[in-house]
Amino acid sequence: DMTVYKGKRWSSASAYLRPALGRPNLKTEVNCLTTKILFDGRRAVGVEYMQNGQKKKVFADKEVILSGGAINSPQLLMLSGVGDADELKEHGIPVVQHLPGVGKNLQDHLELYIQQQCTQPITLYKAQKPFHMVKIGLEWLTMFTGYGASAHLESGGFIRSRAKVTHPDIQFHFLPSQVIDHGRVASKLEAYQVHVGPMRSTSIGWMKLKSNNPLDHPILQPNYLSTDIDVWEFRQCVKLSREIFAQKAFDPFRGPEVLPGPQVQSDAEIDAFVRQKADSAYHPSCTCKMGSPSDPMAVVDPNTRVLGLERLR
Repeated sequence: DMTVYKGKRWSSASAYLRPALGRPNLKTEVNCLTTKILFDGRRAVGVEYMQNGQKKKVFADKEVILSGGAINSPQLLMLSGVGDADELKEHGIPVVQHLPGVGKNLQDHLELYIQQQCTQPITLYKAQKPFHMVKIGLEWLTMFTGYGASAHLESGGFIRSRAKVTHPDIQFHFLPSQVIDHGRVASKLEAYQVHVGPMRSTSIGWMKLKSNNPLDHPILQPNYLSTDIDVWEFRQCVKLSREIFAQKAFDPFRGPEVLPGPQVQSDAEIDAFVRQKADSAYHPSCTCKMGSPSDPMAVVDPNTRVLGLERLR
């Protein structure tokens, strides 16, 4: 499922928010930066935000629901005085609730590109030339069809890295193109590739405030590849991807390996390649851990209510 509907990327906003914008009980503001959750004691009563250079406030009759994602949600909690008390005091932020788990437990998916040159002109290489891009763009803008109506990651799979694991722990996304720097650099040849990475990495990171200024990006430390099992699983990702591309079905199309390249063979060489080329799949999570009040690192309960506070989810 690529979340594509009638040739358009179908986001949560497209599927759920825009159809509800006309409801009389819904008001939506845009071009805003929420800067603080407002509290009366330990009860959330509203939020403060900036819009067009003006500071504004809005108040809640029932609850405040914080839905800023794995980076902005803990950032906003800390800016509002909810987090590790010592860290908040370092930035001069009055403590509303000491929750040391806010911003901790950061987890993300790393991935690699394993690339194989293609001996036949059947990839997306020509489609990325300026002339063809204009044609593809015009078709999509007028009819929402053609190459522009797909993300092209239309084939994937989940496998076990070893026999004893009870669930698949490696994920593949196949693409009929060479991707360089997330597409910011044009592909250089006819090639196909697989995006591959472990599904449940054990490396745990954290995020902290850089300052008490909401405009300052927080400090992120994901601690990628900090455990032996994560290093081993990535090594398996490379080896198993090569095994897939070596199958008979690829014989009519397989050219020389582009990445990692034939010179990368030993475990040490594979590990060095992983550390040089692994990149985020943009799936940060877990920075507001769900758990019971007895868990010192928990931030929300099983009903997503922030622990120790009222009317805040």
